[in-house]
Amino acid sequence: MSEQRMATTVRDCPGRLVPVGDAVTIPAHNFVTITQALGGNYTVVYQGNMIRVDGTDADALGLEKYELTFDDTGNGEISSEQVWQALETVYDPEIPVNLKSLGLIYAVDIAQDSGKVNIKMTLTAPGCGMGPVLVGDVKYRVALVPNVKAVNVELVFYPPWNRDMMSEEAQLETGLFF
Repeated sequence: MSEQRMATTVRDCPGRLVPVGDAVTIPAHNFVTITQALGGNYTVVYQGNMIRVDGTDADALGLEKYELTFDDTGNGEISSEQVWQALETVYDPEIPVNLKSLGLIYAVDIAQDSGKVNIKMTLTAPGCGMGPVLVGDVKYRVALVPNVKAVNVELVFYPPWNRDMMSEEAQLETGLFF
């Protein structure tokens, strides 16, 4: 989305304050300005604050809801494949590429006995102000996987991220393939 547009919330709309990532709720029947739509997520301005709204809550903005659902395997375990699928739906807010393809996910550890998913990830730059929002996006989306009871995300900066960690497709999409 390249131009701003107004919307009215049709129900209470959960979001995360940019750039700190704190959870907030925009009450129903309030005006917001949609400033960005990337990766199925929206950045809106409400009462002078920028708020990131997950695409799974887009219906609260009167937009088509992004459906992210997973079939439960029925064995009570967390599917590693589904966790990675969830991670592929989280996009960098400034680059239209998902975190997995950007090479920002360093490790995923699933503790089946406790239902906890531990993720080590990095940012494209250590000082990236969107870090807390990205961590919130990862937690929110991975928590949608059946049998996940908790998601822990650790930001790490070693090894430092570089463009060689990106998939070839991501490099081509961003014009960084040489």
